[in-house]
Amino acid sequence: MPSARTSRTTKRGGNSGELRLIPIPIADEIRPGDSIADKLVETLRRLRIRFQSGDILVVKHKIVSKAEGRLVDLATIKPSEESIAWAKQYSLDARVVELALRESRAVIRRKNGVLITETHHGFLCANSGVDVSNVNGGSHALLLPEDPDRSAANLRRALKKQTGLSTPVIITDSFGRPWREGLTEFAIGIAGMKPLRDYRGRRDSHGYKLRASVDAVADELACAAGLVCGKLNRAPACIVRGFRYEPGPGKVRDLLRPAATDLFR
Repeated sequence: MPSARTSRTTKRGGNSGELRLIPIPIADEIRPGDSIADKLVETLRRLRIRFQSGDILVVKHKIVSKAEGRLVDLATIKPSEESIAWAKQYSLDARVVELALRESRAVIRRKNGVLITETHHGFLCANSGVDVSNVNGGSHALLLPEDPDRSAANLRRALKKQTGLSTPVIITDSFGRPWREGLTEFAIGIAGMKPLRDYRGRRDSHGYKLRASVDAVADELACAAGLVCGKLNRAPACIVRGFRYEPGPGKVRDLLRPAATDLFR
């Protein structure tokens, strides 16, 4: 089974250890009503791999959204005049633009054919996360899970029934970032671990007291998993092994910066 290994800090004292990434390929297409837990356990059993205590499961949101029936037939979408005008100007699909507006609670930027929105979850991303790639050839669009934290918690419970282990779950999506080219993975749903690691008040190796160091470990783990769960790899999930997470009732909202302290909007 292919895996990727790297080295990073794995516990609060700064001790270094090995981090292993184990991709989980799923050959079958996920359909509404499918059990993601069943699919993952079946695949791992075939590959002779088992979850271990301390593992973290990272899952791409697309298989979660598909299983939850978050597919929209674009033929059923009647775009507004606003969506039609914007789409025509930049050769876009007006139905996708309409869906993006419906799935948003605010439009942050609209320029050069790019629509940056704030979703109902509070995520800032292009087109409210509405996606037509890797769906079914463009006739349907896929929406983000309605409540990604709940989706992560449900998957965690289902896996515990089958494995006996309380494995933390992170659900991810690919977003762009200000000032940087390319996409990277972000955590959009979390269950069973704290998404942030707070070093404030601790002292570094030179005795300096840290004042602003809070690591977004859920996002870092999402990015690590993205290296083996690529767009074309057909591996929509990954086991992260070797990272000493902090157990807790984490939620993705902990990662979202309040508008009052956001200097970049």
